[in-house]
Amino acid sequence: MTYYHTMPKTKIAVSLDSALVNEVDTLVRQQRFPSRSQAIEAALAQQLARLRRTRLAEACAQLDASEERALAEEGIGSDLADWPEY
Repeated sequence: MTYYHTMPKTKIAVSLDSALVNEVDTLVRQQRFPSRSQAIEAALAQQLARLRRTRLAEACAQLDASEERALAEEGIGSDLADWPEY
């Protein structure tokens, strides 16, 4: 996945393990990414997206399906008479 961010950039300094930097440099040399910055940005964006999905899945797992169904169906029967017939 190539990630090209179009929003304004903020320059930061980070410390990385030398082995990770070597791997990133290899990807840049192989033209998988145009620069170290873009490679690291893409990896970070992908990891953050994965964490968001995980948090959503964890929150959904805590829901009680029968309670959610009851809440969703609450009042539907009584409101049907008020709906126009199509």
